[in-house]
Amino acid sequence: MKKKWWVSGLLWLATAVGAQEPPNIAAASDLKFALDEAAEAFKLQSGQSLRLSYGSSGNFYTQIVQGAPFQLFLSADEDLVFKLAEQGLSPDRGQLYGTGRLVLFVPTGSPLKPDASLNDLRSALSDGRLRKFAIANPEHAPYGRAAKQALQSVGLWPAMAPKLVLGENVSQAAQFAVSGSTEGGIFAYSLALSPNFARAGSYVLLPAALHQPLRQRMVLTQRAGPVAREFYGFLQTPPARAILQRHGFELPPLPTAQER
Repeated sequence: MKKKWWVSGLLWLATAVGAQEPPNIAAASDLKFALDEAAEAFKLQSGQSLRLSYGSSGNFYTQIVQGAPFQLFLSADEDLVFKLAEQGLSPDRGQLYGTGRLVLFVPTGSPLKPDASLNDLRSALSDGRLRKFAIANPEHAPYGRAAKQALQSVGLWPAMAPKLVLGENVSQAAQFAVSGSTEGGIFAYSLALSPNFARAGSYVLLPAALHQPLRQRMVLTQRAGPVAREFYGFLQTPPARAILQRHGFELPPLPTAQER
């Protein structure tokens, strides 16, 4: 009887420890600095830790469809959230948490100019100043797709395509541009605001009209536990929204109690 009690106690302890494991959160890489700060604020408030993974929204979508154990998905493309809902992999269509913006970034020492009209980029193609230029991969990264749209809007895409260095996600594209391995790049405003990036060069915000809106949406998956649900609610509170806004995201109206 004593041995059975001891084994049962171990099983209970293992279950309790497992239940306290931080939830896996999948987030678009443009959220790196904003979500790290929000997660720290959440931990101070709740005492709960999170396991944050950053990458391209398209890749995370594929992983969730294939059974990856993410409990919350913060996508840079709201259509991917809608697709999860349509497949029954989330309880609802989630919440819009912000709209992203693009910047043209020029590292220190580059021959390019941070020009919002992209006219200098056009000139650099003609006079040979531009050899390499960084964007995220448009095939699966929403910011890469938006960068492609911006270049298409000003008629530069065909000439730029051979010069492009593609990042697996927008954060990697930003690293390519900031490191000086390219003459510049187009990536997320939320990353350009980071002090480390800002010290490495200069940037200009691109007109939102050059690309489709980067509407970013989050959603709980069917795997979501109480901590992930609590964090999802926290991200809709004024303190968390203030963090997102400070990191360059345009905020949607606050959701109503029924929408939460």
